[in-house]
Order: sequence, then C-alpha cells, then structure tokens
Amino acid sequence: MPQNPVNVLKDLQGGKFAPIYFLDGEEPFYVDLITSFIEKNAIAEHEKSFNQIVLYGKDSNMGLILNNARKFPMMAERQVVIVKEFQSLPDLGKEDSVKLLQGYLQNPLPSTILVLAHKHKKLDGRSALYRDLDKKAVYVRSDKVQDYKLPAWIDAYFKDMGHSIEPKACQLLADSIGNNLEVLTNEVGKMLINFQGPTQVTVDHISKYIGINKDYNNFELLKAIGFRDVGKANKIIHYFSQNPKAHPVIPLFSLIYNYFTRIALIHQSKVYSDSQVASVIGVPPFVAKEYVIAARNYKLGKVIEVFKYIKEADLRFKGVDSGSLSESENLRELVYKILH
Repeated sequence: MPQNPVNVLKDLQGGKFAPIYFLDGEEPFYVDLITSFIEKNAIAEHEKSFNQIVLYGKDSNMGLILNNARKFPMMAERQVVIVKEFQSLPDLGKEDSVKLLQGYLQNPLPSTILVLAHKHKKLDGRSALYRDLDKKAVYVRSDKVQDYKLPAWIDAYFKDMGHSIEPKACQLLADSIGNNLEVLTNEVGKMLINFQGPTQVTVDHISKYIGINKDYNNFELLKAIGFRDVGKANKIIHYFSQNPKAHPVIPLFSLIYNYFTRIALIHQSKVYSDSQVASVIGVPPFVAKEYVIAARNYKLGKVIEVFKYIKEADLRFKGVDSGSLSESENLRELVYKILH
C-alpha cells in the first residue's frame, strides 16, 4: 500500500533517504512538498552542480532517466535525480519503458536517490508496475482531502507548524478556501509570518491577515441558509456580488450541495442529537448544533427539491437557459428558491 506522505516527510526530515521515490495522486501538494524537500536537502549545496540532475517528463524518456540514475556520484556520497511531471513522459505507457523501470527497481544504485513525481494522476493499481513500485520504492499517494476531513487536516497542519487554531476559525478556512492545499497553505503561511511565537489562531486573525470577512463569507452564508435567515443571506450575497472574482459561484454550488447532503444524511439516519449528528456527518460538535437546526428547517422532501435547484443553477452557469442572468444573480435566485 502507498505510504502516508506525512510519515515520509518525517523520515526525510530525520535524514532518512531511500533509493527510489514514486510520488503520485490527484492532490499535487505533497508531491511538490516531498520533491522540493529532497531537492533542497538530500545533498549539500556545494555538491549539487555535479550530483543533482533535474529532468522534466515531457523532455525525457525512460532510457535517459535510468542512465542518469545509474551514474556514480562525483566526489560525493550520493547523487540525486529528480524527474518532475513524470506523467508527461512520452514513452511512459510503452512496454519496453515499463520493463526498463522494472529492471532498475530490482537493482537500484544505492548511491542514487531517484524521485519520480507523477502529478495529478494515479498509477493503475492493477498494473505490474504499480505492484513493483509498491514493493521496491517509497510509494507515496497524495489524494485530495475530502471536504469533511478538511477541518481536521487544517488543525493538524497548524499543530505541525507549532501553532493551534480554534474550531470556528478552522471551519471558516475550510469553507472559504476549500481543499486546494497549495492555496490554503500559502494563505496560512502569509498569516503565520505575522506571529512571533506559538499562537492560537482565531476568526479575527483570519479576517485580519487573510482577508476573509468574518461576517460575510461562505461559512456564514451556509449558516444563514440553514437557519432560514433571509435578511442575512441576502446581505452576504450582495457583499459577494461586489467582488465576484473573490467569491466564485461554482465552489459555492459545491458547498451548498455538500451542506444539504449532510442534512439528507441526518434525516436518513434519523438521529437529531448534537453528538449523534456530529458522528454521522463528520463535523465538530459546535457545527453539528447548526445542522440539527437546519435539519428541523428542511425536511427531506425540501432537501430533494434543493438538489434540483442546485442542478438548475449549475446548468444556468454553463449557459443552459441562463438568459441574461449574471453569476451573482444566478446565486441569488438559487438561494431565494432554497429559502422560500
């Protein structure tokens, strides 16, 4: 089975390097992070000019990569060969190339660290190459973090950075930025440089340093919809319409869909206490309270109607029966149908 990227990073930080790394998955964050760490830290800076080779898949082939991997380091303990965008290798799927790589996997050069960064895609788990890589290499799979797991991921990330984050601030980041880990960590990084020591990050910090308005954001819009607070929902949509580039519609459609999917799960499970709901839909207890209220406000029949409204709004966004509606007007109409 592919290894956990966090554990692999810890090994690397402890100076433990392996002869072959194969990094793949739909989420590029850990692929880039591990590749970058090896590129910066595997060998000393003065050794890199002779002993570190960085190739790009589209400009390479398997023979070139493995010929470089089989070279001995020059006046150093080891060399590093990194292949970025390995998924673009012209001969990657060809039988001869696969056999070449399988042959190297059986007898890798111990003085070479070979990194194959296969971004945005997963290798076919049924293939012989997958099985060989799983056995002979450090195989890391970087999957997308599911929306319901994102708050826990953010909380753990802050701990790894030596800080903590309050649950509401964690949920605000998750709902406002989403699960693009590169964007998320870049925004967090810009904020953390303002702190001198370990800090508990609050909603006010998020508002001040990242620019997510603590009163007018995705999290508050979902809450207003759940509570059927028409006035607040309209104010937030109006705020979004003033700067549509900062508040794109498509991620909001997805958030609203996920929100009502959780409400449907509550009705299906027929549990309505805070603790039971938190367990069923995978959210913190303070968020579960809001879902309990939302489930009271939206019976299952209405939830099914909402799914239909979201589909219609998505089609309008794509130009089907959209008329002259702008993105913000499309969102406003969707929310109106949900609330009334």
